[in-house]
Amino acid sequence: MPGDRSTVSGSDVGRFHGVSPTTAQITNQKEAESNSKEQGGCRRWFQKMCPCCCRRQSSSYDITDTEKKPVSIYNSKTGQNRLEHHTNLYHGNELIIRRGQTFQIELDLSRPFNSNTDKLHLELKTGSLPMVSKGTHIIIKLVEELEDHRWEAKIVKQKGNRIKLSVNSHPKAVIGQYKLTVMVKCPKREVAITHDPSKDVVMLFNPWCEDDTVYMDDEEEKKEYVLNDIGRLYYGTETQIGARTWNYGQFLEGMLEACLYVLEKSEIPPSGRGDSVNVVRVISAMINSPDDNGVLAGNWSGNYVGGVSPTAWSGSVDILMKYHKEGGQPVKYGQCWVFSGVTTTVLRCLGIPCRSVTNFQSAHDTDVSLTTDVYFDENMEPLDHLNSDSVWNFHVWNDCWMSRPDLPPGMGGWQALDSTPQETSQGTFRCGPASITAIRTGQVYHKYDTPFVFAEVNSDKIYWQRNLDGTFTQIHSEKKAVGHFISTKAVGSDERADITHLYKHTEESEEERIAVETASRYGTRPDVYSTPMAKDVSVEVKMEGEGPRMGEDAQLTIVVTNLSSQPRRTTLHSQVAVMYYTGVLKGTVQKNKLPVELMPNEVKTMQWILPYQSYQNQLVDQAALMLTLSGRVSETQQVLATQTNFRLRTPDLNIEPEGDAVVGKEMAAKITFTNPLPHKLRGVVFRVEGLGLQKVREVVVGDVGSHSTVTLTEHFIPTQAGPRKLVAALDCKQLTQVHGVADIDVQSQ
Repeated sequence: MPGDRSTVSGSDVGRFHGVSPTTAQITNQKEAESNSKEQGGCRRWFQKMCPCCCRRQSSSYDITDTEKKPVSIYNSKTGQNRLEHHTNLYHGNELIIRRGQTFQIELDLSRPFNSNTDKLHLELKTGSLPMVSKGTHIIIKLVEELEDHRWEAKIVKQKGNRIKLSVNSHPKAVIGQYKLTVMVKCPKREVAITHDPSKDVVMLFNPWCEDDTVYMDDEEEKKEYVLNDIGRLYYGTETQIGARTWNYGQFLEGMLEACLYVLEKSEIPPSGRGDSVNVVRVISAMINSPDDNGVLAGNWSGNYVGGVSPTAWSGSVDILMKYHKEGGQPVKYGQCWVFSGVTTTVLRCLGIPCRSVTNFQSAHDTDVSLTTDVYFDENMEPLDHLNSDSVWNFHVWNDCWMSRPDLPPGMGGWQALDSTPQETSQGTFRCGPASITAIRTGQVYHKYDTPFVFAEVNSDKIYWQRNLDGTFTQIHSEKKAVGHFISTKAVGSDERADITHLYKHTEESEEERIAVETASRYGTRPDVYSTPMAKDVSVEVKMEGEGPRMGEDAQLTIVVTNLSSQPRRTTLHSQVAVMYYTGVLKGTVQKNKLPVELMPNEVKTMQWILPYQSYQNQLVDQAALMLTLSGRVSETQQVLATQTNFRLRTPDLNIEPEGDAVVGKEMAAKITFTNPLPHKLRGVVFRVEGLGLQKVREVVVGDVGSHSTVTLTEHFIPTQAGPRKLVAALDCKQLTQVHGVADIDVQSQ
């Protein structure tokens, strides 16, 4: 694997500072046997130095005996790991796992493991220079209880000389290939004995893990955008849309290796492969070949001698296998739908939800004006040397799904990604990921390459005539010239799904015009649209106290201020959408229009209300929503826009300690909860824990009636003196983010 070429800071993972996420895959029997001769001498030396661990037995595996297989990883396609990690479709019996999820391994030792005297930990390494600080060298200690967001291992079963470990991986782990090492220390000598298999463990992104940036909650969408290995690509014209089947083939033999090879050949160091934004941006560059010898050579000449015509390909498998087999020589030839199909294959293979998307009447903006410009001379003859912008009959790119922690809230979800080499981005032929939400609203200042994609789907076509003095005057514009019938394969069927509404508002609606004019102000021609005569009206959203509470109507205050001495009129378009805490919008739950008439220097206050019935069945974890307001002042054409994130507050669990807190002496705590919703909560469970107080314990409460209060008393015996915290959390599908804490000062005996 290529070494690190740039620095990516590690995160605090597990019990070791700087250890960041990673995962691995393991050796098969024959490969272990082939290495045994070379390692035999080393093994015999270890036997002399530490006979307690290295004693040979004919009936059991020795941890140092590479002639046998001391590590069993449940790695068959139908085994526990592959099924639980949704990797059973990949060819072969290697260990292929997804980050942020536990996996199981078994160790066969030469004698029973004694946790009081024997020490054992695992190490995972990826890249040519693994480092703990960069998350490419993972140290996994044994613990009594596994916790989320940590690299840890726990003994879950021990029988004779065999122990079974459950290993927890971090949801931000570096993806790719790892080497697994088992480190053992025995009591007679502090000698580290390693088992280093010759075959790798493979770690992938995990759309099933809520803490992974690529998490997708809809099961049917995951089946389509991650697990489906066949798709449909659309082409032709907006009045004659054609469709063809494309074989993505991401699970076939050799495809995982080929896709990982593309990643390894890229500029991204191993330490940067845990960032989904980083990975898709690099893949966008690696699928084309102009500046990095990527997978496909583009050809639009009509002459395909020496290669395959782009229309002849029917899938990605041959292309990626050929690229891998020939050591990274670009495959000839591709055009936009081929680039897109191969990109879908690679990203789905790596675990990132992805789909191919076709835009009909697709603009190509060459000068970042965010308009499609047509130039004429004084006699209305086209100026060909200036007419570099174009509109394609169709263009195919990709959408990939992820949160965008690098952008403001609300910008997660589908991201546009384009591997066809059209324009360079930061010096390389690539495009995206660009937030589709940002594209739709004209917020083209958000990275990456949002202006280019915006122009493809929603630029106006502007006609210019040269004046006698060499300047140009705008003579005509077409507002509906580009971005029609944006299409992708429907979830669960071969039907075409029109997703134009995700990329742009309804043509010529006020919201769409606001988006276009907002975007244009960040282009090379910010004055192409009439600028407002004044900016004397402002709008803001205010929240009282701690904000709206769960189970009640949500109420916010909208304040519109007129700073001018003249009357002002506008219509505010309000839209509120449910939002994941990662910033991904789930869906709109209410839209309204609010007419506003302002007297000179008036400050108008309006109450905005979201009824409980509108959101009760729509919320996701964290109960977050985003309110978007936009409008235009009639007299000045000033654009008004603001977004406000808010959360519906949930009740706390009230915890009251009872009795004296003394080490070794039983005490109690009373936990009280009131259901805030006007309907019954079903299957309520409390999880109570406290370091030095008690281990995690689940208390099944059952159903809790509407506005009912439940109280339970938890008994426990403190084990450590000093200030402690007893923490309780409610686990219920209908109500999340309910918890409480009590400070307890434990005295020594």
